[in-house]
Amino acid sequence: MKTLIEIFAVSFKLGCTSFGGPTAHLGYFHHEYVERRRWIDERSYADLVALAQFLPGPASSQVGIGIGLMRAGWLGGAIAWLGFTLPSVILLVLFALFMQAFDVSQSGWIHGLKIVAVAIVAQAVLSMGQKLAPDRSRATLAILAAAITLLWQTAVSQIVVLVIAGVAGYFMYKQSQQPGDYYRLTVAISKRAGVVCFGLSLLLLVGLPLLRQLAGDEGLLALFESMYRSGSLVFGGGHVVLPLLEREVVGADWMSKADFLTGYGVAQAVPGPLFTIAAYLGTMISGVKGAVTATIAIFLPAYLLMAGALPFWNTLRQNPNVQGVLIGINAAVVGILLAALYNPLWITAIREPADFVLALVLFGLLVYWKLPPWLVVAAGAAGGIAGMFILT
Repeated sequence: MKTLIEIFAVSFKLGCTSFGGPTAHLGYFHHEYVERRRWIDERSYADLVALAQFLPGPASSQVGIGIGLMRAGWLGGAIAWLGFTLPSVILLVLFALFMQAFDVSQSGWIHGLKIVAVAIVAQAVLSMGQKLAPDRSRATLAILAAAITLLWQTAVSQIVVLVIAGVAGYFMYKQSQQPGDYYRLTVAISKRAGVVCFGLSLLLLVGLPLLRQLAGDEGLLALFESMYRSGSLVFGGGHVVLPLLEREVVGADWMSKADFLTGYGVAQAVPGPLFTIAAYLGTMISGVKGAVTATIAIFLPAYLLMAGALPFWNTLRQNPNVQGVLIGINAAVVGILLAALYNPLWITAIREPADFVLALVLFGLLVYWKLPPWLVVAAGAAGGIAGMFILT
């Protein structure tokens, strides 16, 4: 029990102070878990980060879950996740309740938050493109992925794009990847338990849509299924969940596109993982019980996949074929995020030349001035208010 309390206290502190997105979160984790507390050694931490990058889902949350699993088993992983996500969940639920209590949809600061989202996703596209699509072939995959996603907007288009990119990556890059001298990660979870977790994640991914068809497209089951599916299919981190969630909640008429983008903008200002936007969405759809349902559902695949993959990672990551598939998928992720930058973000937020100017300024503050995201969010809200006065 003492160990579990310690895991919760440390992860909760990180959840209260970890601003700046997944890359920054991993830096905070390294300082706390490797340097200060020595819960995990340097090379094991690097292996764990590599696994989180390989799996779909929120990378920083999966690293925290993995450390909890390694330190205190199944319950330790759950406690580590709870501590890290709880602060941002509480803040986003409170904001959603405020949104419901007061009609602020036409406020200048709300419009400013939508423009913030444009700047932040543009930064993510630039950063991810430099890392995941740095050459001609991968950039071509990204462009094709963006084109297909924009021109073929269906519920399965992104899944098809990722599958095609993975197959292309297998044939294009499998020979260029050589097994390296990897440090073996010490894992307390058996391979049998890992298979069970993988099987359960797949069973839920296939079975929940069938249950939803029987129960109808309303209620908590429909919300749980939408969030679980979104959490299962996101490669590349929190920003890539944007187009999936937008299609799920706006496409189902659960909320307006404006309310969705407002929540996305606010989610940049709070600490912790971006996936906690599910708490805002759940509250807007079904109150606090919706927030709990959506938050658990969107993170559950991350927990099951991390627990399932840990026992096999030492072997899997040295396979050139697997690495080739991942290279193709990562390039497609850049294209999917680029498509989301245009629709829904750009076409919703950039309505006047002044909007573009504000987005450009915010982008500069993020990329070149290196200001923290919460400060850029505040600047965007202030710029939106000023813009309303100027236009009137």
